[in-house]
Amino acid sequence: MVNRSAIAALTLAAALALPIAGAWAFDESKYPDFSGQWRRPPGIGIQWDQTKPLGRGQEAPLTPEYQKVFEASLADQAAGGQGNDPPSRCMPFGLPRIMSVIFPMEIVVTPKTTHILFDYALPRRIYTDGRPWPKEIEPSFYGYSIGRWVDEDGDGRYDVLEIETRGFKGPRSYEATGIPLHEDSESIITERLFIDKADADTLHDVITVNDHALTRPWTVDKRYKRDHNPIWFQNNCSEDNRHVWIGGEHYVLSGDDLLMPSKKDQAPPDLRYFKKTAR
Repeated sequence: MVNRSAIAALTLAAALALPIAGAWAFDESKYPDFSGQWRRPPGIGIQWDQTKPLGRGQEAPLTPEYQKVFEASLADQAAGGQGNDPPSRCMPFGLPRIMSVIFPMEIVVTPKTTHILFDYALPRRIYTDGRPWPKEIEPSFYGYSIGRWVDEDGDGRYDVLEIETRGFKGPRSYEATGIPLHEDSESIITERLFIDKADADTLHDVITVNDHALTRPWTVDKRYKRDHNPIWFQNNCSEDNRHVWIGGEHYVLSGDDLLMPSKKDQAPPDLRYFKKTAR
């Protein structure tokens, strides 16, 4: 007579082996090594095009209408305001600006999704399971990303992750100076993510933005350097945010937590709902 306990043990072992066999189906050796922590190269700031200075030096190919929006942002910042910079209100950085990597990022490749994790923001999800574009996309600051792995040299190993992203909402900007994207949020952003062939610790993200605020597609090559012994921190915008927006006006909190103007001769906010108290 067969021992029932032995049968149960064999059945359990077979069941436990199923997910392991499924995991083996994902061959990591076929994918590029994106492991470690990725940072901006030394000496590179928060500008969008890493080869050019912030602001007007970026030479953004903006339409005349959106060049005026940008100039207004610069003027407001020169006067002490925040200009056209959504994160000053603790709004998400959004795509493409999130890829400037203000703080470090980590890339995690799984069989159906590649995740880009940031030290200061929600993660990006890039679906690589061959899915079609959904009929309707819920707009978001990162948009909806579909990727495709490419073996460019035919050696049986993937070299490039090609990404297309649609379905945005705004406002979004490229950098803190306030270079704007169009308010219709109909951007289509493509990326080519790959390791530098001459330096395994350099990662490229060639990003092309198609947007109605531009006179032509704008392409930049973002570069990142790998840190093999990273230290990770958690950064929260709201933790020590000193910016205050009231009625569309930007104010700041002083060191003693009192409301103060951000610009010269700025009028105070409307206090009609507060009772005046005698001093």
